Amino acid sequence: MSESDYDEVDQKILAILQVDSDLPIAAIAERVGLSATPVWRRIKRMESSGLIRARVAVVDQKLANVPMTIFIGVTAPRHAMEWFKKFRALIEDVPEVVEAYRLTGATDYIMKVVVPDIAAYDMVYQRLIEELEFSTVNSSISMEELKFTTAVPTKYL
Repeated sequence: MSESDYDEVDQKILAILQVDSDLPIAAIAERVGLSATPVWRRIKRMESSGLIRARVAVVDQKLANVPMTIFIGVTAPRHAMEWFKKFRALIEDVPEVVEAYRLTGATDYIMKVVVPDIAAYDMVYQRLIEELEFSTVNSSISMEELKFTTAVPTKYL
C-alpha cells in the first residue's frame, strides 16, 4: 500500500494500538469517532498490508531477570555473503540478542543483548567469537534506559 492509502483515522488507530493492542475494537472506535465495523476493517487492512506485523506482549526486562543491556558493535573480517549468512544464522540462534542492525561507517553491525549479569554476557561473547570470526568486537554496557518504545511515528503514513 502507498502513503495515500492511509488517512488520519488510520494514524489514530495505529497510535492507539501501539500503546495497547488489547483495547477492544469498540473502545478504539469511540476514540476515533467511527463505529466498530469500519475500525475492524481498517485494522484488518493494516494487518493484511503488513503495516501491522504482529501483536506482542512487551516484557519487563528486570522482572524477566535480564536487567543488563549491552550493545555490541562488530566489524566483519571481510565483506562476503557467506560470512553474512553465518552471522545472521548465529544471531538468530542466540536468544540474548534481541536486536541487530547492519550499519554504515566503521562498525558493520550492532547488536542489542539482554542478560542477567556480566557472567551471562561473557558466555554470549564467547559463543559469538567461538562460532564466527570478527575483526573487532566492541561492547558498551547501558547504565540507564532513557527511552524505550516499540511505537513508531504514525504521522508519516
